Amino acid sequence: MKRILVAGELNVDLVFRDCQAFPAPGREVLAEEASVVPGSSSMICAMGLARLGDPVAFAGKVGADGWGGFCVSALQDAGIDVTAVRHDPGLRTGITASFSTRSDRALVTFAGAIGALRAQEIDDARLAAADHLHVSSYYLQRALRPDLKTLFARARALGLSTSLDPGFDPEERWGDEWRDLLAEVDLFLPNDVELAGISGCATPLDSLRTLHNGRTRIVTKRGRHGCVTLDGAGGMIESPAFAMDAIDSTGAGDSFDAGFLHAWLRGLPLAEAMRWGNACGALSTRGVGGTARQADTAEVAALLESAP
Repeated sequence: MKRILVAGELNVDLVFRDCQAFPAPGREVLAEEASVVPGSSSMICAMGLARLGDPVAFAGKVGADGWGGFCVSALQDAGIDVTAVRHDPGLRTGITASFSTRSDRALVTFAGAIGALRAQEIDDARLAAADHLHVSSYYLQRALRPDLKTLFARARALGLSTSLDPGFDPEERWGDEWRDLLAEVDLFLPNDVELAGISGCATPLDSLRTLHNGRTRIVTKRGRHGCVTLDGAGGMIESPAFAMDAIDSTGAGDSFDAGFLHAWLRGLPLAEAMRWGNACGALSTRGVGGTARQADTAEVAALLESAP
């Protein structure tokens, strides 16, 4: 099995479900249910990989506080190596509060330590202990971002493959660095909104063709429409989603990443890796938060067998 190093952000989600209404100034509302769950894109992907049986290590930063301890304990409970997670007393661990009604959802985030990890804090010895490097939440990881290309180049020189999930840009600027950065990335995993913003194109096919560089495999997540990528002739390969009675779609794209990476790193055909991603994304929606109902390999196999 390939050893995977996830370099990323750690935060908790406070989830308030089925609120009577969204909070308003001077007003209190009640929620039917509340949970404290692991919340970051990087952590959800790492825990999804561990659930599938992959050996995973995590490099990141948290505050020296209770929420940081919660995040690290969740990783440890999942069997993830946390020796490269630093507790920084000068930081506070990030928190996202999620408020949902029957028709919509609103989020409030305190970034805290989310953007504090630096590329220089991931040394060559740490990289050399892995076979693959995955990074999520490009736009949130402000300290990592400037030297991310160099980090990927160091990983490549040490024989690692690499993957990147950009996440959403809260400023919706998207940037113009992508052609240069993707030259050092083996696998790029945006969703369709992110891909459109980064490429400046309106359709998935035009976006994929615009960013195609002959090296990077770009797989675009499309939620209920599954995922797409380019074939060798510049056409589109589509893989349909799996129907699921979803309770909460939080982190489904990160669980997709875990499923796709699990299959891709084992050398499965591209079409099968896409189905693994779709299956893990769908199965993760069975519980509240991104990690409560992530799939193991038996559950994925059963879903793949039952689907046409």
